[in-house]
Amino acid sequence: MSVCRRLVIIDIPYLPIGSIINRPLESLCFHALFDIAADALLLVNDAGHVMLANSTALQLLGYTEKEITGLAVETLIPACYRTNHEPHLDIYFNQPEKSAQGNVRDLVALGRDGREMPVDIRFSPLHLQEQRCILITMIDAAQRRWTEKALRTSEERLQLAKRVAGLGVFDRDMTNGTLHLDERSRVLLGLDPEAAVNYENFLAVIHPEDRANRQAVLDRALNPASNGEYQTEFRIIRRNDGIERWLMTTGRVFFESGDAVRLVGIMQDITESKVMERIWQEHRGNMESLFKQQIAAQTASAIAHELNQPLAAISVYSEVALRALGSDTVNPETLNRALNGCVEQAQRAGKSLHKLLGFLQKEEFTPESLKLNDIVREALDMTQNNGFGGFYPTLELEQDLPPVLGNRIQIQKVLINLLRNGVEAMRKAGVPASSITVKVQTVRERNMAQVTVQDSGSGLDVETTKRVFEPFFTTKPSGIGMGLAISRSLIEANGGQLWFDPKSEAGATFHFTLPFAP
Repeated sequence: MSVCRRLVIIDIPYLPIGSIINRPLESLCFHALFDIAADALLLVNDAGHVMLANSTALQLLGYTEKEITGLAVETLIPACYRTNHEPHLDIYFNQPEKSAQGNVRDLVALGRDGREMPVDIRFSPLHLQEQRCILITMIDAAQRRWTEKALRTSEERLQLAKRVAGLGVFDRDMTNGTLHLDERSRVLLGLDPEAAVNYENFLAVIHPEDRANRQAVLDRALNPASNGEYQTEFRIIRRNDGIERWLMTTGRVFFESGDAVRLVGIMQDITESKVMERIWQEHRGNMESLFKQQIAAQTASAIAHELNQPLAAISVYSEVALRALGSDTVNPETLNRALNGCVEQAQRAGKSLHKLLGFLQKEEFTPESLKLNDIVREALDMTQNNGFGGFYPTLELEQDLPPVLGNRIQIQKVLINLLRNGVEAMRKAGVPASSITVKVQTVRERNMAQVTVQDSGSGLDVETTKRVFEPFFTTKPSGIGMGLAISRSLIEANGGQLWFDPKSEAGATFHFTLPFAP
């Protein structure tokens, strides 16, 4: 593939010998500069004949110096293009001053062997000993045309991808406040295709309940300490028809000297996927609730089955003991046998219950040294990827935190349960700027790590705070009230404590601790 070349013309005036000796660079002659030029150069007289060609032109066109000298310049152009070329020569000969920077693109040069080569032509008028000439620079245009074709292809593919994906492009200049929206973006927002749009027009389309969330995400992206990534989902109320839709926007903020100067990104209508997501979440929630209820029913049935016989036996032995005590003559042997029977059956019931609970647990407590910050991130990802997203997490993780001792799966269960409870509470309360803060820090006086999970919901009332850890107590219509009770048991099994913070100023706040690994 040919490489584009450019011409730099240096006009060297005639100088006396003394000046040449004092300034050696000016001793370079015209022929030397002409011949070493990287582009193909032709010097043509006012009759349109080639006076001189440099080595690059000879190589490009396939002529020798003797063959090309005196050749009519039209000979170097295919016959079908000569008619269009002649007016250009006339213009440059008749008005050289006005046309000194003239360029003609997309011409074709004809080689000695008949090859046709795409070239761009540049004309520069020269005066040599009162004779008018033209310096023609021929630039191989194959590379330029290939680049332009590749650019057009790329743009066509981009436009096709935008149409298929329904993507709109936006570009906000932070320095002067201008906002550019392409045609698709205007359609998505319901804006007039021809009307001028500013940032205030865009903000007015966003659903009032989602403005705070979107602004919080934007503020984080505009922070020079961030990586500038911007991605959020929000509702809009289209200007032209008042219909509510969901948009997903993704972009990047560019900084100069620590200041945000530009935000470029794309927007896409995701209303259908949000509707399907909501249906899927409801379906999944109902299935999980039904599954939990079935587990609870089966567990209660199994416990009742295991305890029924021991309790019946205890009842019988107790009646025997009461009769023995109520008779005129107390038989110590009968009373002793009845009371021993009560003790044996009570112990049997306890063993059966522990055996059943151990089976239901289905996992042994195997403590190991764990990186608590990693477990927090994993639990957060699992929560958001399983239908409980839509909130903005804030992580305040203590760096260089020593490893804790515990069971990874059990700690993850507790974190996921607390995060899901927070999401459900915020959805129920209709919180517009829903967020959850997870903080990990060291409690030095106890030599333990403490995890805090705080949502931005409406919090818990006084009565609920008193019973929040009671088994089977729930404020959810489809809940079974075992999540927090089990979570507390799991944390205690890992050597820590789980509690609710009634003094929290915003939302519901839970803390739990874990011991550091030795």
